[in-house]
Amino acid sequence: MNINDLQDKLNQVQGKAEAHQQQYMRTVSQIAGLRKDKESTEKALVIAQEVAQKTQQELEYRISDIVSASLDAVFEDPYEFKVVFEIKRNKTEAKLIFLRDGKEIDPMTASGGGVIDIAAFALRIACFLISHPKPEPVFILDEAGKWVSEEYRPTFAQLLEHLAEKLNIQIIQITHCPTYEIGHIISFR
Repeated sequence: MNINDLQDKLNQVQGKAEAHQQQYMRTVSQIAGLRKDKESTEKALVIAQEVAQKTQQELEYRISDIVSASLDAVFEDPYEFKVVFEIKRNKTEAKLIFLRDGKEIDPMTASGGGVIDIAAFALRIACFLISHPKPEPVFILDEAGKWVSEEYRPTFAQLLEHLAEKLNIQIIQITHCPTYEIGHIISFR
């Protein structure tokens, strides 16, 4: 091997070293860009989570308030209604509960059918109120309050009439109960 061959080999090695150095610099630059993107994404995620949490709190307040007020309007010792948002399997789920004396009660197993009737009706009203765009203000009910005991039927009827007037909604119901045949409510037997 002569000196020119060695010089050519040295030039080749230096060229490869420069190419590797340039590739290294590009990689370092890409890593810096990815870190910046990661930070931006994490900040955006925090903002999205804050907005989601505030939205959930507002929904919880609106829904719980309407349902609890409806239960309070009908029953003497009503349950408090709550919507609890939980993250399960990376998804937000809403859990509907009743509270009494600070204790959580499963609505479907520990309360009477009348309470569930009132809560279900109030949930429909709450969904109507938070809907955008608003659907037609007509509610068609089949045996609303069917499981409400006789002593509470007049107050449930008053609640229906009050909501119809206050919210400017039309309630059309099928019922066998004359107690529910009042003012703004069209009833069919």
